[in-house]
Amino acid sequence: MDKIKVLFLCSRNSARSQMAEAFLKKYGADRFDTYSAGLEASEINPFTIRVMEEKGISMKDHYSKSLDRYLNDRFGFLITVCSKAEEKCPFFPGVSIRLHWPFDDPATAAGSEEEKLEIFRRVRDEIEKKVIDFVENTDKYSNIKDSFKA
Repeated sequence: MDKIKVLFLCSRNSARSQMAEAFLKKYGADRFDTYSAGLEASEINPFTIRVMEEKGISMKDHYSKSLDRYLNDRFGFLITVCSKAEEKCPFFPGVSIRLHWPFDDPATAAGSEEEKLEIFRRVRDEIEKKVIDFVENTDKYSNIKDSFKA
Protein backbone atom coordinates (compact mmCIF):
# COMPACT_ATOMS: atom_id res chain seq x y z
CA MET A 1 0.00 0.00 0.00
CA ASP A 2 1.30 3.44 -0.92
CA LYS A 3 1.72 5.76 2.03
CA ILE A 4 0.45 9.32 2.18
CA LYS A 5 3.12 11.93 2.88
CA VAL A 6 2.38 14.33 5.75
CA LEU A 7 4.38 17.40 6.72
CA PHE A 8 3.83 19.08 10.09
CA LEU A 9 4.93 22.71 10.12
CA CYS A 10 5.60 25.06 13.02
CA SER A 11 7.68 28.16 13.54
CA ARG A 12 10.90 26.55 14.83
CA ASN A 13 10.39 22.75 14.68
CA SER A 14 11.34 22.47 18.35
CA ALA A 15 8.17 21.24 20.08
CA ARG A 16 4.68 20.97 18.54
CA SER A 17 5.63 19.79 15.05
CA GLN A 18 8.15 17.36 16.53
CA MET A 19 5.49 15.89 18.82
CA ALA A 20 3.00 15.60 15.97
CA GLU A 21 5.57 13.87 13.76
CA ALA A 22 6.43 11.39 16.51
CA PHE A 23 2.79 10.60 17.28
CA LEU A 24 1.86 10.09 13.63
CA LYS A 25 4.81 7.73 13.26
CA LYS A 26 3.55 5.84 16.33
CA TYR A 27 -0.12 5.62 15.33
CA GLY A 28 -0.01 5.76 11.55
CA ALA A 29 3.32 4.35 10.36
CA ASP A 30 1.55 1.80 8.18
CA ARG A 31 -0.35 4.52 6.27
CA PHE A 32 1.76 7.68 6.41
CA ASP A 33 5.28 8.88 5.70
CA THR A 34 5.68 11.61 8.25
CA TYR A 35 7.92 14.67 8.33
CA SER A 36 8.19 17.90 10.31
CA ALA A 37 9.82 21.25 9.75
CA GLY A 38 9.92 24.81 10.97
CA LEU A 39 9.84 28.12 9.18
CA GLU A 40 13.39 28.11 10.51
CA ALA A 41 15.38 25.35 12.17
CA SER A 42 16.42 25.56 15.82
CA GLU A 43 17.02 22.94 18.51
CA ILE A 44 14.49 20.50 19.92
CA ASN A 45 13.34 21.85 23.25
CA PRO A 46 14.60 19.65 26.13
CA PHE A 47 11.10 19.63 27.62
CA THR A 48 9.78 18.17 24.34
CA ILE A 49 12.21 15.30 24.71
CA ARG A 50 11.24 14.73 28.35
CA VAL A 51 7.48 14.70 27.87
CA MET A 52 7.68 12.45 24.82
CA GLU A 53 9.89 10.00 26.73
CA GLU A 54 7.15 9.91 29.38
CA LYS A 55 4.94 8.44 26.63
CA GLY A 56 7.62 5.91 25.70
CA ILE A 57 8.65 7.76 22.53
CA SER A 58 12.36 8.34 21.99
CA MET A 59 13.30 11.57 20.23
CA LYS A 60 16.96 10.57 19.77
CA ASP A 61 16.68 10.42 15.96
CA HIS A 62 14.73 13.68 15.73
CA TYR A 63 16.35 16.97 14.83
CA SER A 64 15.05 20.38 13.85
CA LYS A 65 14.66 20.99 10.12
CA SER A 66 13.85 24.03 8.02
CA LEU A 67 10.91 24.11 5.64
CA ASP A 68 13.35 24.95 2.84
CA ARG A 69 14.43 21.32 2.55
CA TYR A 70 10.87 20.30 1.55
CA LEU A 71 9.82 23.11 -0.77
CA ASN A 72 10.22 20.97 -3.91
CA ASP A 73 8.51 17.88 -2.44
CA ARG A 74 4.91 16.80 -2.78
CA PHE A 75 2.74 16.05 0.24
CA GLY A 76 -0.74 14.73 0.71
CA PHE A 77 -1.14 16.89 3.79
CA LEU A 78 0.55 20.01 5.10
CA ILE A 79 -0.56 20.52 8.70
CA THR A 80 0.42 23.73 10.44
CA VAL A 81 0.45 23.42 14.22
CA CYS A 82 0.96 27.06 15.14
CA SER A 83 -0.57 30.33 14.03
CA LYS A 84 2.76 31.84 12.95
CA ALA A 85 3.38 28.98 10.51
CA GLU A 86 -0.18 29.25 9.21
CA GLU A 87 0.24 32.98 8.57
CA LYS A 88 3.79 32.95 7.20
CA CYS A 89 3.94 29.67 5.28
CA PRO A 90 4.73 30.29 1.65
CA PHE A 91 2.47 29.08 -1.09
CA PHE A 92 3.13 25.35 -1.23
CA PRO A 93 2.13 23.99 -4.67
CA GLY A 94 3.00 20.36 -3.87
CA VAL A 95 0.29 19.94 -1.24
CA SER A 96 -3.04 18.29 -1.81
CA ILE A 97 -4.73 19.25 1.48
CA ARG A 98 -3.70 21.92 3.96
CA LEU A 99 -4.96 21.79 7.55
CA HIS A 100 -4.40 24.06 10.54
CA TRP A 101 -4.28 22.65 14.06
CA PRO A 102 -3.57 25.60 16.38
CA PHE A 103 -1.86 24.54 19.61
CA ASP A 104 -0.45 26.78 22.32
CA ASP A 105 3.31 27.22 22.20
CA PRO A 106 4.63 25.35 25.25
CA ALA A 107 8.07 26.94 24.78
CA THR A 108 6.63 30.25 25.97
CA ALA A 109 5.49 28.76 29.29
CA ALA A 110 6.63 30.66 32.35
CA GLY A 111 7.11 29.48 35.89
CA SER A 112 8.98 26.71 37.62
CA GLU A 113 10.33 23.67 35.83
CA GLU A 114 7.31 21.65 36.97
CA GLU A 115 4.89 24.33 35.77
CA LYS A 116 6.59 24.38 32.37
CA LEU A 117 6.45 20.58 32.21
CA GLU A 118 2.73 20.68 32.90
CA ILE A 119 2.19 23.00 29.92
CA PHE A 120 4.30 20.74 27.70
CA ARG A 121 2.33 17.70 28.90
CA ARG A 122 -1.00 19.39 28.19
CA VAL A 123 0.04 20.39 24.67
CA ARG A 124 1.55 16.93 24.08
CA ASP A 125 -1.71 15.26 25.09
CA GLU A 126 -3.75 17.60 22.88
CA ILE A 127 -1.51 16.80 19.93
CA GLU A 128 -1.70 13.06 20.59
CA LYS A 129 -5.50 13.19 20.66
CA LYS A 130 -5.63 15.20 17.42
CA VAL A 131 -3.23 12.82 15.65
CA ILE A 132 -5.25 9.77 16.73
CA ASP A 133 -8.42 11.44 15.41
CA PHE A 134 -6.61 12.24 12.14
CA VAL A 135 -5.49 8.62 11.71
CA GLU A 136 -8.97 7.31 12.45
CA ASN A 137 -10.73 9.77 10.12
CA THR A 138 -8.38 10.37 7.20
CA ASP A 139 -10.69 8.41 4.90
CA LYS A 140 -12.99 11.44 4.77
CA TYR A 141 -10.35 12.99 2.51
CA SER A 142 -11.02 10.45 -0.22
CA ASN A 143 -9.39 12.59 -2.93
CA ILE A 144 -6.02 12.12 -1.25
CA LYS A 145 -5.92 8.38 -1.80
CA ASP A 146 -4.65 8.54 -5.36
CA SER A 147 -2.45 11.62 -5.26
CA PHE A 148 0.66 12.87 -3.48
CA LYS A 149 1.72 9.55 -2.01
CA ALA A 150 5.24 8.69 -1.03
